[in-house]
Amino acid sequence: MKPLHQRLNLYIEGDEAYNFVPAEPVGARSLTISRVTGEISLNRPNTTLYASSERYHKPVYGILGLISLSLSEYVVILTGRELRGRLMGHDVYRATDFEVLPLNPNISVSNPPHPVENHLLALLRSHWTGGQFLFSYTCDLTRRLQAQWANAADDGRKAMWEAVDDRFFWNRFIQTRLIESVTPDQDLSAFIFPIMYGTFDIRPAFIHGRHIQLALISRRSRYRAGTRYFRRGIDQDGNVANFNETEQILLVEGSAHAMRDPNEFAAKLSFVQIRGSIPLYWAEINTLRYKPDLQVMEKHDTANAMRQHLQKQVNTYGENSLVNLVNHKGHEKPVKDAFERYVAEVALPQVKYQYFDFHTECKHMRWDRISLLIEKLEPDLLRHGYLHLDGSSPEPVKVQTGIVRTNCMDNLDRTNVVQAALAKWTLNKQLHSLGILPENATIDDYEVLSRDFREMWADHADQISKAYGGSGALKTDFTRTNKRTKKGALQDGVKSLQRYLKNNYFDGPRQDAFDLVTGSWIPRKNPSSSMFLIADPRPLITRSVCYPSIKC
Repeated sequence: MKPLHQRLNLYIEGDEAYNFVPAEPVGARSLTISRVTGEISLNRPNTTLYASSERYHKPVYGILGLISLSLSEYVVILTGRELRGRLMGHDVYRATDFEVLPLNPNISVSNPPHPVENHLLALLRSHWTGGQFLFSYTCDLTRRLQAQWANAADDGRKAMWEAVDDRFFWNRFIQTRLIESVTPDQDLSAFIFPIMYGTFDIRPAFIHGRHIQLALISRRSRYRAGTRYFRRGIDQDGNVANFNETEQILLVEGSAHAMRDPNEFAAKLSFVQIRGSIPLYWAEINTLRYKPDLQVMEKHDTANAMRQHLQKQVNTYGENSLVNLVNHKGHEKPVKDAFERYVAEVALPQVKYQYFDFHTECKHMRWDRISLLIEKLEPDLLRHGYLHLDGSSPEPVKVQTGIVRTNCMDNLDRTNVVQAALAKWTLNKQLHSLGILPENATIDDYEVLSRDFREMWADHADQISKAYGGSGALKTDFTRTNKRTKKGALQDGVKSLQRYLKNNYFDGPRQDAFDLVTGSWIPRKNPSSSMFLIADPRPLITRSVCYPSIKC
């Protein structure tokens, strides 16, 4: 895969241009963005800068892209990063600091000349500083291990932005201008920097003389992205809200006595799951009551939209096992009934449906009864398998041929518990097959590995929940300790209150920021025509309500 520049020096040529000069290799072609015309051009090697150019006071670790607001186009740059770990020899970073640079020299980002522009800049900053954005310069974080293995022969000729999974290329919209500027004579690929919204964790362990590493990655789709009450269900293209792909990777080094490269592994194993909103047209409407009003819209194209969604997942992952965790009575019942009705109508041969009444089966804190669901899914899990690459063979020992798609109402709390249970079941199977664990043992018999597994999945649950629901996940006391506790139930009450407040009073601007960055909404060039963004004459209670025709 073509390399990315890992560090740039920015030189500002007054009101004329921004010049991005690679720190390494010395003499590499620099990139100029004209502040007059907006033109993007690649310079000749060793191009000399004007003497009047001033060096920017911060290092630049990547160009996230360009975005046009009401009064100017802006360059968004990454100026801070934090190393989160090494995955198979590749550094993985979290983005920590960003800057926004105006092309229009008459615009000050600290004191914009119009309140609408100020509001849009605030949305832009809040989005980039409030999310969990991950990247690597040398490996593709957006694609699961099996997809990378299957396309390895083609990847060597591609730039990273050409190879990434489009669903998880979070800054794809604001990279459009750079991508459209690529020509045979002007290859900007080293500057086109994909970033992913998700989670990443990796931890080492030592069991029976074998060094292993356990990694967990989640990838959030940029399609139908947003917040809990403002993005529900499906759209006409088959995209669902809160879609996340989660991959658990097990890396096993060679025997303890063998000489080894720390970046080489005797075995690489991967298990992938997905989650996403129930693929119907539905919404929960904020009324400031604790329980919002539920609406299931019976549209003429509901079956077609669901068919598109499920067929996409089958084309990508193989057989789909749909696990539905919503309640069979009360507030959630209409969604359950509609989901089952349309799954039966669509009737795709590679899609299976499994209902599990989570709250009934696990009441009185009997969460060990999730084992009942795993028993029902075991034939599917065995048939789907997982990816197993052996370092001594060019062909995989096995590949994953199907996937479990789990949902509850929000695809957060119940979904997290079930996905962690399926991941543990699979990890035990993998360690047994490698001979690292005896058949009668599980990871729960090894305190350090068990603790790391639980913490990874609980942290992962919290981060997905914060991105969509505004608070940490509920029920993580079970994930962290293998027990449901009264203290955990009390903490869940506090988190539920946080969600209520954020979802009802603060998620409107968060949703606007999602729409702005992903290109779902594009600002008008006349800021006066967008005054509705900052001046709403309606009463506060009315403004707090989400209207399906506008946002949902």
